[in-house]
Amino acid sequence: MVSWEVIYKATVYIAEEMGVALKRSAFSPNIRERMDHSCAIVNRDGLIVAQAEHIPVHLGSFRVCVRNIMRLLNEGKIYMGEGDMIIFNDPYISGTHLNDVTVIAPIYYRGGIMGYVINKAHQVDVGGPVPGSMNPLARTIYEEGFIIPPVRIVKGGSIDNETLSMIVSNTKTPKVTEGDTKAQIAANIVGVKRVLELIEKYGVTTVEDAWERAIEHGREMALKKISSWRRGSFEAEDRLELGQGDNDPVIRVRFVISDSGVEADFTGTSKQIEAPYNAVYGVTYAATVFSVRSIMEGEIPVNEGFYSLVEVRAPEGSLVNPVKPAPVSGGNVETSQRIADTVLKALSIAVPERVPAAGSGTMFNVMMGGNDPSKGYWAYYETIGGGTGGRPGKHSVSGVHVNMTNTLNTPIEVAERAYPVIYTAYMIRENSGGKGKYRGGDGII
Repeated sequence: MVSWEVIYKATVYIAEEMGVALKRSAFSPNIRERMDHSCAIVNRDGLIVAQAEHIPVHLGSFRVCVRNIMRLLNEGKIYMGEGDMIIFNDPYISGTHLNDVTVIAPIYYRGGIMGYVINKAHQVDVGGPVPGSMNPLARTIYEEGFIIPPVRIVKGGSIDNETLSMIVSNTKTPKVTEGDTKAQIAANIVGVKRVLELIEKYGVTTVEDAWERAIEHGREMALKKISSWRRGSFEAEDRLELGQGDNDPVIRVRFVISDSGVEADFTGTSKQIEAPYNAVYGVTYAATVFSVRSIMEGEIPVNEGFYSLVEVRAPEGSLVNPVKPAPVSGGNVETSQRIADTVLKALSIAVPERVPAAGSGTMFNVMMGGNDPSKGYWAYYETIGGGTGGRPGKHSVSGVHVNMTNTLNTPIEVAERAYPVIYTAYMIRENSGGKGKYRGGDGII
């Protein structure tokens, strides 16, 4: 009899292969070169079975995102038949921001639903008044870009060109948007095909039993790690630095470690603001589970088993769980970093031997664009690495992304060929890291 671990590992590799298909098919350097995308496999009940090791802010949000989609399916507000796919980017459903376009497809086997494959990719332009769509002056989400509610982009195995046309017509870079969207569709096709091959090889019952065991194993492994941590309630706070001094928004967390898991309560965090730094609940959840997982040693399946041990409470209408129409583009890329820093600060009290000092604390987002007379409108998005904080017993790492992002940089040669830009320098900023017995990492110029 085949081991459940064989089937589980195969499922993880399916998610990885989806990512490869997406990367190789995408038009934009942001996906093709920087790999700003994530993929996952979900069982019939909407529980995360396996994820590829992609972008932390995407991965944790999948749990929130899929739950929202399952609720809409159960309420009859959306429909996915065999061969269909649904596309959406509404942050209050997807759990991140408008740029993260999500495509989900059902896995049908002999007329019955087996599960779902899902991917999320940062499309560089989704409309709005600025290149890159993350409008720093936005006071509502409607000033950040166009909102795609959950709609079918594929029906019965064929792309719905009316839906696709509606989407690409609202972006400044329609050819790139169309190419990236089709790449996301292709990734799901690969995922569905591979899962069906797995079922044909081992049978429905064997695969479902293996998935269930993998989830339970994830829970057992994570709970074992948590059991070694100090019990109690640990509090921390930090500010989102918006240049307002004492009026800068505050993030507060009370982190409780118990025999049954952990809980992060953000009561006391500032109210939502009329600026694009609000983090939807999915982002807050993703930042919290990232922080918890990052201080666990060893290989632990990151699936529903692990997620079920992490409870996140965030007051509605706050900076970390806003209500529509609060703008949220920067919450995904900046506030997420500060949430992770705050949670890790609380964890440093409980597990000091596992938590490093705070790192650069930002994704260093760069957006530019314009109208090239020879090529039309263009939009370039980049995130610049910084330094990680000094580690317990070790110096830090320079020129890397920290916390919630895990993207590569766009190679200079690719950027200069794709866009009307010229780099004059790209180097480590020597001696810019924090001083101490164990140094912080240097940033990038």
